[in-house]
Amino acid sequence: MILSALNDYYQRLLDTEDSGIAPPGYSQEKIGFVIVLSDSGEAVDVVDLRTRDGKKLLPRTLSVPQGAKRTVGIKSNFLWDKTSYVLGVSLTSKRSDQEHAAFGELHRQALAGTEDAGMLALLHFLERWTPEHFSQNPHFLPKHGEELYDANLVFRLDGARGFLHESPAARASWAQQQGAVRAAAAGTCLVTGMHAPIARLHPSIKGVNGAQSSGASIVSFNLESFTSYGKIQGENAPVSEQAAFGYTTALNHLLRRDTGNRQRVQIGDTTVVFWAQAPDKAAAGEAEGLIADFIAQEDKDEQATQRLNEVLQQVRQSRPLRDLEGHLEDGTQIYVLGLAPNASRLSIRFWETGSLRTFAERLTKHYDDLELRPSAWKRAPTPRALALTTAPLHGDFPKNDDVSPLLAGELTRAILTGQRYPYSLLGNLVMRFRADGEITPLRVALCKAVLVRDARLKSADNHLGEKLVSLDLTNTDPGYLLGRLFSTLENVQRAALGTQINATIRDRYYGAASATPASIFPVLLRNAQNHLSRLRKEKAGLAVTLEKEVGQIVNALPITLPRSLGIEAQGRFAIGYYHQIQARFAKADAHDIPDTESTGASA
Repeated sequence: MILSALNDYYQRLLDTEDSGIAPPGYSQEKIGFVIVLSDSGEAVDVVDLRTRDGKKLLPRTLSVPQGAKRTVGIKSNFLWDKTSYVLGVSLTSKRSDQEHAAFGELHRQALAGTEDAGMLALLHFLERWTPEHFSQNPHFLPKHGEELYDANLVFRLDGARGFLHESPAARASWAQQQGAVRAAAAGTCLVTGMHAPIARLHPSIKGVNGAQSSGASIVSFNLESFTSYGKIQGENAPVSEQAAFGYTTALNHLLRRDTGNRQRVQIGDTTVVFWAQAPDKAAAGEAEGLIADFIAQEDKDEQATQRLNEVLQQVRQSRPLRDLEGHLEDGTQIYVLGLAPNASRLSIRFWETGSLRTFAERLTKHYDDLELRPSAWKRAPTPRALALTTAPLHGDFPKNDDVSPLLAGELTRAILTGQRYPYSLLGNLVMRFRADGEITPLRVALCKAVLVRDARLKSADNHLGEKLVSLDLTNTDPGYLLGRLFSTLENVQRAALGTQINATIRDRYYGAASATPASIFPVLLRNAQNHLSRLRKEKAGLAVTLEKEVGQIVNALPITLPRSLGIEAQGRFAIGYYHQIQARFAKADAHDIPDTESTGASA
């Protein structure tokens, strides 16, 4: 299913003029420099093809003859390669002399008998070149410095407009080489169903974070145990050479590291790509844009945020998406693929397909599950932003590296499929509440979403989601009530001691109070009486109000406090704590001091 969908996407890209997709036998590669040759094969210049992006110089992406699949062997590319192959120099390779010899041998064999001026110039260049020229020739190291080392190079004939690999002679030679290689056994392709030559090795897939820089594979067989039925390598899962090229080229296109590529996003260790399929090109493009707005929207993109909100509102009102301005169609097919590194292979972290309408409905449910009042966000949070809430804070910001890889992938899958959020998510959030004491709105919203979705999927009649949106005075759950009580006792402490205290009870007791309330709350209640006594002397009216608030919550609790709270109850504890603070802020006539130090729990 995955390979078939990617192969279909490749055909669509191939029919699109401005897609930049490589035709069969070619691949899109990052090229840094071009060596300009005279007719006699002398290097008359080396031109930097890189473009500046901010402070960085990025290689130019060119369609070149498909590169050889390298593991540990030495295999040269045709008419392009890195400096260890083309020039015999490298800062990383310890066998650049052997690699350069392989480059020369390939081209001497492939271009034997050629009469093309460009091909002859290349052969002359290889005859006269030695690695010592790299530092002596003014066009190489003296001109470009060490940035030239290990960059990918192509060639151009002096005075010609295109590159050597783009000439008719080069294309004819490359086609002949491919034909000579295709002596593979034919069979029925699992992707297309056609009888065709079967690919023994599939082209490498590049661009997945954490995978080998030389590329990795989804389909790969390289052990003797895979030959038990007499099948060798790719014959175990027969995919035609054409389909293998198609699906890998499409996936490499989606994975390209390009600032303009919005179809790729990193969530934890999972590299996520997505695309759409529709009869109308505009409908497919707009659907891809909508998914990009959800998965990878920019914080400052007000237009994208408004567009996403319009779609969510349309779904809530049960209206078709085509009624909105633009080219959205409910039936547009969406594909989302999550990939993670696994040695020389790639793991499928998740794979989800469905109509645009189905995905929009799932996103709407997701945001409804996250809903808090007041809202926990100004812009709808992406899966990556939600995953970051589970990471410890370093200063004011968490780091992507601290997000559990499996958790991030499972969270994204739950959002896209509408299934339960990973249960480990709740435990992770509770741990963060206890470790750093930051009861942030987004953390609470995610905590609430886990509980609400789990309850709804257990029973369609469950209305927990409605009860946990804001402060619920009728909620008698012990965990929720204890969270409210803890917030109120903290408020009593602040009212009595002022805002300049070094540490509140949240800083000292939150973890113990949320996990083992029976051992902590009696102590806190006794201390609260001391604070109230002090407050009665200075602000009698406020003391009465706070004492009444404490009494109402205590009366709703069971006579015997729980000795311990489970993970779900600790989650409700955090929600109750947060709701109580927000309700206090919402009171127009609140007799409460500003909670200036509780920024983590404010909206």
